[in-house]
Amino acid sequence: MSNNVTTVSSPWSAFSGPNLGYVMEQYDLFLQSPEEVEPELVSLFQQFGAPVVVEGEVAVVSHTAAAPAGDYKKVLAAVKLADAIRSHGHLAADIYPLKNRELQTAQIEESAFNLSAADLAEIPAAIFFKDVPANVKNGKDAIDYLKAVYTDKVAFEYGHVVVTEERDWIQKQIESGSFKQALSSEEKKALLDRLTRVENFEKFIHKTFVGQKRFSGEGLDTQIVLFDEIVKTAEAKNVENVRIGMAHRGRLNVLTHILNKPYDMMFSDFAHVSNELFMPEHGRLEITKGWTGDVKYHMGASYNRESGMNVKLAYNPSHLEVGNPVVLGATRATQDDTSKPGQAVHDRTKGLGILVHGDAAFPGQGIVTEVLNFAKTEGFTTGGTIHIIANNMIGFTTEHYDSRSSVYSSDPAKGYEVPVIHVNADSPEAVAQVGRFAANYRQKFGKDIIVDLVGYRRHGHNETDDPTVTNPETYKLISKHETVRALYGAQLVAEGLLSAEDVAALDTAIYAEMQAAYDHVREMADKDDHQHLEMPAELKVEFPQIDTAVGAERLEKINEELLVFEENFEPQKKLGKILEKRRDAYASAKIDWGHAETLAYATIIQDGTPVRFTGQDAQRGTFSQRHLVLHDKNNGNVFTPLHHISGASASFSVHNSPLTEAGVVGFEYGYNLENSHVLTVWEAQFGDFANMAQVMFDNFISGARSKWGQKSGLVILLPHGYEGQGPEHSSSRMERYLQMSAENNWFVANCSNAGNYYHLLRRQAALLGTEGVRPLVVVSPKSLLRHPLAAANAEQLANGSFQEVIEQPGLGAKPEAVERIVLGTGKVMIDLADRVKDGEGFDHLHIIRVEQLYPFPKEQVAGIIAKYPNVKEIVWVQEEPKNQGSWNYALETLYELSEGKKLRYVGRPAMSSTSEGDADSHKAAQAALIEAAVAEPVKVK
Repeated sequence: MSNNVTTVSSPWSAFSGPNLGYVMEQYDLFLQSPEEVEPELVSLFQQFGAPVVVEGEVAVVSHTAAAPAGDYKKVLAAVKLADAIRSHGHLAADIYPLKNRELQTAQIEESAFNLSAADLAEIPAAIFFKDVPANVKNGKDAIDYLKAVYTDKVAFEYGHVVVTEERDWIQKQIESGSFKQALSSEEKKALLDRLTRVENFEKFIHKTFVGQKRFSGEGLDTQIVLFDEIVKTAEAKNVENVRIGMAHRGRLNVLTHILNKPYDMMFSDFAHVSNELFMPEHGRLEITKGWTGDVKYHMGASYNRESGMNVKLAYNPSHLEVGNPVVLGATRATQDDTSKPGQAVHDRTKGLGILVHGDAAFPGQGIVTEVLNFAKTEGFTTGGTIHIIANNMIGFTTEHYDSRSSVYSSDPAKGYEVPVIHVNADSPEAVAQVGRFAANYRQKFGKDIIVDLVGYRRHGHNETDDPTVTNPETYKLISKHETVRALYGAQLVAEGLLSAEDVAALDTAIYAEMQAAYDHVREMADKDDHQHLEMPAELKVEFPQIDTAVGAERLEKINEELLVFEENFEPQKKLGKILEKRRDAYASAKIDWGHAETLAYATIIQDGTPVRFTGQDAQRGTFSQRHLVLHDKNNGNVFTPLHHISGASASFSVHNSPLTEAGVVGFEYGYNLENSHVLTVWEAQFGDFANMAQVMFDNFISGARSKWGQKSGLVILLPHGYEGQGPEHSSSRMERYLQMSAENNWFVANCSNAGNYYHLLRRQAALLGTEGVRPLVVVSPKSLLRHPLAAANAEQLANGSFQEVIEQPGLGAKPEAVERIVLGTGKVMIDLADRVKDGEGFDHLHIIRVEQLYPFPKEQVAGIIAKYPNVKEIVWVQEEPKNQGSWNYALETLYELSEGKKLRYVGRPAMSSTSEGDADSHKAAQAALIEAAVAEPVKVK
C-alpha cells in the first residue's frame, strides 16, 4: 500500500439533512458542556472543528427536535471502530514468533459495532484521518488500512500518553507510513550479515566451550539490530555518549557486536588466556579489571566510534535490574556541565541511556518503577531513556502467568505515560524500524519509551539447564522453529536478492572467521604469563595525608558571602535569624555541623571541584540544620548562597530526591563513576533508610574496585544516634558497612566534631580523580548537629586536618593514675564528654574517640595507650546492642591492643531489635552505660 497521503478538507460531508442538524446541535452543546456529548463526536469536533454546510446545502436546525436515529450513528460507530483498532490492535498483532498466544480480534471486528462492509464503504475516509493515505478511498479502505498497520509485526500502545502533541506525532508516524522506511538491497544484505554473525557467535561458543555458561541471547538475535539502529540514529542527531545497562542474557553478543570487543578477545575469556593480548591497537576500546575479577558476563566495556561518539556498557552484577539507576546516573553525568559556578548546566541531548530488561524482571523488580518515577524530576532526569524488554516469554522456569498480573511485561510503565512498542523479534526489518522510531521519539520529546522485543529463549536459563523438564510444550515449538537468520535468509532468497547458495556461503565464511580467531587465541596461549592483578599501591595507604587547611581570611570572607542575599530576597523570619547567627557563631567558636558543612562545600567549589548533593530533604536537611537552598517568604523564589561565592570555579547542585533509596543511591554512584571529579554526596533521611539500598552497597559500592576496577569517591551520609526515637531511627546499621570493609575498599567514619567532618569532606574532595580514591561512608549525627561540645572554631577549620583519633580534652593529665582507657565512636563519646566535663575527679580515666572506624587507626591508638603505664583495662563503649554497632568489628584489633590487659564491653546487651522503643527505657539504658564506662575500677583487696 502506498505511503502517500491526500489531504482532504472536511469529514462533514458524511452528514446531511437531519443528521447534519443533529451534529450542529451537538456542536453547540460541546461548546457549553462537552462532558454531555458522545466521546466520538467530541473527538471529531476536536479534530476537525465545527460542522460546515456542504455544497450550499442549508441545514435548518430545530432546537426542540428530538435527536434523530439516522446515519450519524453509523458514522459514530465507524469512529469507535477506528479508535478500537488504534487502542486494541496490539492484542491482535502478529508479535509472537512461536505463534503460541491466542490473538484477540473481537474488539476490532466490524460486527462488534453493528457495521457492515457496505456501511463503511459509504463513509468518507476523512472521518478517520487528517491526511488520508492515497490508496484509501472510503471508510472500508480506511478500516482495512488501520488494521494492516496496527496488527502487523509491530504493535503500539500510546493512548495513555496525555500530551496531545506526542499522541498525534506517534499516530502520524504510524498511519502516514513514515514509520516503515523500506531498506535498500544493500541494507538488507548487511542485515543478513549482521544476523549471521550474531547467530554464529553463539553457535561457536556453544560448540567450542561445551558446558560453559554464556547466557545466550538466541531467540532475541535481533536485539543487536535494535541496538544498531538506536545508536546510529542517535549518532546522526549528534548524541555524544550512549550508556547501556543490561543483565547477563545476550550480554556477550552486545559486548562483541555493539562494543566491538574482537572475537579473539572474547574467546580468550573462555579459554582462560589473558584478553589483554588481543586488545585492538586502534585504542578505541577500553576495559577495566579488578584484582579479584568477575565472571565474563558481568563485565563491561567502553568504545569510541569513528564519529567520536562514546558507547559504554556498564558493569553489572547478577541482580538483574539493580544496574538501571547506575546507568542513568552515568548518563546524567555525561549531560551535565559542572565546570562553572552555580547550578550544573544540564543538556539532555548530549547523552542517551539504554536499559535492557528481562520480561519477568521488568514488572517484578521494584527498582524498575523507581527509575521510571524519577525520569522527569529535575535532579534525576536524563531526558528520556530507551527501555528494551528482552522478552523471551519466560523467567528461568516460570511462565508469564506466574510472573505477573498484567497482560504485558511493559504494563507498569503505562502509569508514567511511557509509550510502548511491541515488535516480533523474528522480523528484522520491523525491529530496525522500531529502533529508529524509538530514538527519534526520545530525541524529539525527551521522554522514556519502551520497546518490547518479543521472541523466545532457544536454550535453558543457562546452557547447562534443560528447559524441557519444566516447560516441555514451549520447547517442542522452539525445537522446530527456524532461527531468525535462516528465516531472513529465506526471505531474501524469495525476494531474489540472494541465492540459497549465497546465504549458505555467508554462514560458512563467518563461522570460519570465528574459528580463525580462536586459533589465534590458542597460538597466543603460550605467551600468556598469567599475571595476577594486585591492589594498586595507592589503595594500600590507609591514612592518606592531605593538606585540607585553608586561609583564615578566605574562610571569613566565605562566611560573610553566605549571608548576603540577592536584592529583594527575604527569607522566612525565623530562618533569617538562624542564618544571621552564623556570623556570630564563626567568631565565637560555635560553628555547628550544618555551618561547617556549608563552609566545606564553599571551599571545595573554590578549589575547582564540583559538588552534587542529593537526598530526601537534602536542601533544608532532615533536621532543619542545613539550609543550602532558601525560599523567599513572599513569593517562594529560591536562592542558593553557594551559587554566589567569589572565586568559585565549579558548580554546586543540591536536589531533593524522590522518596527512593536504592534508585537514588545507584544513580549517584553511577554519576560519580562517570564524572570522577565531582564530589557526589547522598544523604539518607535517617540512617536506617539506607537499608532499602543495601543491594547497592553489597554489589557495587563496596566491591566494584576489586571486581571490575571501577573507582568511586561517592560520599554516603547516614544519620545515626540513640536519642530515644525507637528502633528504626536510632541505628544506621553501621555493622553492615564494617562487615564489608576490607582491602581499604572505603572509609567508614563516625565523627563527633563538626570541624573534623569539615576536613573529612575536604580530604575526600582532594582524593577524587586519584588512584587512592575510595567511597566514604559517614555515620552522621542528629543530636550532635547543634551540640556545643560538637561545635568547631574558625582556627580548627582554617589550619586543622582530619583526625582519625581524638583524645578527650581534660583527661590523661596524670599518666600514672590512668587505669582505664575507654574507646568508642560517635555520639556516645559526646555523652561521655558531657559526663566528665573538665576531667576533675576522673584521673583514673582516659577517653579516645575513634573518628575513623575503617581503616582502623591501630597504630595511633596503640601510641596513646603506651603513654599510660598503669592501665589495667581497655573498654569499648557503644550505644548499639552488643551484636550490632562496631564492637564485633573492633574486637580483634582491641584484643591485640590490650596486650594482656582486661578487655571489656560496655553498652546494651545483644538484642534482636536495634534499640528500645520507649523514650524512658532509652534514657535509663543510656545513663547506665555512661556510668559504667566512667566508673572507677573496683579495687581488688
